[in-house]
Amino acid sequence: MAKSKNSHALPLLLPTLFFTLLGTSHAGGIAIYWGQNRNEGTLSEACATGKYSHINIAFLNKFGNGKTPEMNLAGHCNPTTNSCTKFSSEIKDCQSKGIKVLLSIGGGIGSYTLASVEDARNVSTFLWNTFLGGKSSSRPLGDAVLDGIDFDIELGSTQNYEHLARFLKAYSGVGNKRVYLGAAPQCPIPDRFLGTALNTGLFDFVWVQFYNNPPCQYANGNINKLVSSWKRWTSTVPAGKIFLGLPAARAAAGSGFVPAEVLTSRILPVIKQSPKYGGVMLWSRFFDVQNGYSTSIVASV
Repeated sequence: MAKSKNSHALPLLLPTLFFTLLGTSHAGGIAIYWGQNRNEGTLSEACATGKYSHINIAFLNKFGNGKTPEMNLAGHCNPTTNSCTKFSSEIKDCQSKGIKVLLSIGGGIGSYTLASVEDARNVSTFLWNTFLGGKSSSRPLGDAVLDGIDFDIELGSTQNYEHLARFLKAYSGVGNKRVYLGAAPQCPIPDRFLGTALNTGLFDFVWVQFYNNPPCQYANGNINKLVSSWKRWTSTVPAGKIFLGLPAARAAAGSGFVPAEVLTSRILPVIKQSPKYGGVMLWSRFFDVQNGYSTSIVASV
């Protein structure tokens, strides 16, 4: 009977193994930045497209060194009048669709820094209580609990972001909710602002900016610099998943735009071979609405 039992188990096992292998094929998602143009539509509209796996709400662009933190959503709402709480239900709507929603801190315009380890601790406490699973009398996005924090650090001091990452990650499991960490470094390695933080290995999603960086971006039909940099990122930087960060339109960046047909036919087939491949990050929702870039690539990502 043992022999007969095993002979029946094998055919059942093979399909299971087959689908398990399919599950580890390196399919990805599309991450998008939302919040920097009032003409890009609402969060719910973005999530209803079914094209995005991650949404970064941009930006909390003032924090640290004793400053009162401030969020700037570029005309969508005014945090000082509590008008941004209207997005609480939309954040929950997106999350109900399986979309991860993170708050992005930093950005290319703002006033932020981390003056010390203690400053990093204080900022982490503020972020936890104000946007994540903690409690505060002031929650600009209402009672929605965001999935995590994205680091888009492009200004100020290069110090102490590794400590902020550790303090935030330590909240994972509090209230049975994981705190996800994202980061948007420039493609030259190491990133000036986030290199040390990334080396902690605590980041779940790293959407590398392969644009506005001629040494490691696509240009004039040549994918070699981009692919070479991608391979270095995926082989040397400890991270959960790494995303190829691109502008969603030519107007979205000074350089580095990749035509959709080049991305889908020449670049994705190469970079999707990495087990660290997470997908594509686009800047931004506004430019994607204008250009329809995600529609052109979503089936290939």
